[in-house]
Amino acid sequence: MINHGIKIREEATALTAPVTGDCSVPVVIGTAPVNMAANPAAAVNVPILANSADEAIEALGYIADFKNYSLCQMMYLTSNVYQVSPVVYINVLDPAKHNKPLAETEVQVNDLQAVLTVEGVILDGLSVKAGTGGTALTKGTDYDLEFNEDGHLVISLIGTGAGKSATSLKVSGKQLDPSKVTKDDIIGTYSAGKETGMQLIRQVYPKLSIVPGLLIAPGWSQIPEVGVALAAKAANINGVFKAQALMDLDTAKATKYTDCKQVKEDSGFTSVFGVPMWPCDRIGDLIFAKSAVMAARIAYQDAENGNVPSLSPSNKLLGVTGQCLADGTEVILDQDQGNTVNSFGVLTAINLKGWRSWGNYTGAYPSSGDAKDIWIAVRRMFNWHGNTFIQTYFDKVDDPMNTKLIENVVDSENIRTGAYAPEYWAGASMEYRKDDNPKTDILAGKMTFRQHIAPYTPAQEINNVLSYDTDMLAAALGGE
Repeated sequence: MINHGIKIREEATALTAPVTGDCSVPVVIGTAPVNMAANPAAAVNVPILANSADEAIEALGYIADFKNYSLCQMMYLTSNVYQVSPVVYINVLDPAKHNKPLAETEVQVNDLQAVLTVEGVILDGLSVKAGTGGTALTKGTDYDLEFNEDGHLVISLIGTGAGKSATSLKVSGKQLDPSKVTKDDIIGTYSAGKETGMQLIRQVYPKLSIVPGLLIAPGWSQIPEVGVALAAKAANINGVFKAQALMDLDTAKATKYTDCKQVKEDSGFTSVFGVPMWPCDRIGDLIFAKSAVMAARIAYQDAENGNVPSLSPSNKLLGVTGQCLADGTEVILDQDQGNTVNSFGVLTAINLKGWRSWGNYTGAYPSSGDAKDIWIAVRRMFNWHGNTFIQTYFDKVDDPMNTKLIENVVDSENIRTGAYAPEYWAGASMEYRKDDNPKTDILAGKMTFRQHIAPYTPAQEINNVLSYDTDMLAAALGGE
């Protein structure tokens, strides 16, 4: 077929304008159709920074099979719902390990082109033969390969090649088998100097100079061992940084809203650095883990908010069309039911002129009553401020410990944090106390500052006391 004239190709419309922010960079662990990537081996168990969904698709491949290829959820969301960047992807699906035989399959050739309607075809070691005689063809000489948008392999015969007259091709080799990926692959290991899976979160900052803000494993975090490990990683990154893990409750166990309390507790999702959520989100026929939707939504709102995570993630339009269990069963919550889910320390969604996120609590609620630990917005402000302080003053480490250094840190920090008040928090102050710095510490090269910050808590409950004013009524109807 020839292209003669002018053509238009339309892309999906994003609901929001593209934004960039680095205070809440999502790190996503999962699986991708890396057989579609230019270099599949280079996309396995390594943190990949993508400044756009297109970059992620090029590096990792993409098809709308979110169950088998969980990283594609984030690619879709950051392209078609919330155009936000950057995102760090960690793919654990290894074509050399997670594969199965591709039985020899005959495909028809039309106009020198054949389409193998199978997902996950691995190009390395692929065998292509022409005709009933089975003449072996050579890539680059007899044919070229590419994948279409469905992830199916397109074989284009070269007009001067040996297969130019073939009416059918026989194709065999190997294909990806995502079912072989396990929770152990997601959690990862450290062996012989090589890190895999979740253990690669440690590499994000030293390798990419990005502090992780949100940790998610859509399609996997509902497994208790994965969700708990994700929250543990969020609590301590590189020995100094903190993030927030977004974990999904297992909708096969929490089939209705009243199940969320028991499933959350049974899963061990009670960390200060974790946010349990339920159920899944739907956009048309596509089903997403809520952790993926919320990660994209939070990253977008923070970038829009001056790159400061002071806003609650609750009561924000999600840009989705419904709520459901992972098997597609529809879930509809009203505000009263949503409040019940919130009382368990679980974030959910309700429909009030569009589906909105609903919930302000971390997994620590209701066991904890500490404001800095139970409110998502407050906890994230503490995480962010601590991470920012470390990066801002790291250059001061090993400087002479004198009054100049003390004054520099105290004065600089009071000016820096004061600029965020009163918009992003009520205030902040820093001081250097002699009581905190005894002679023994000074001789040991240790100095301690004391800082107070006051992030705003969300206005979760707004009350209006109504009463019937009979005097007002009488005055209006009493005449002269």
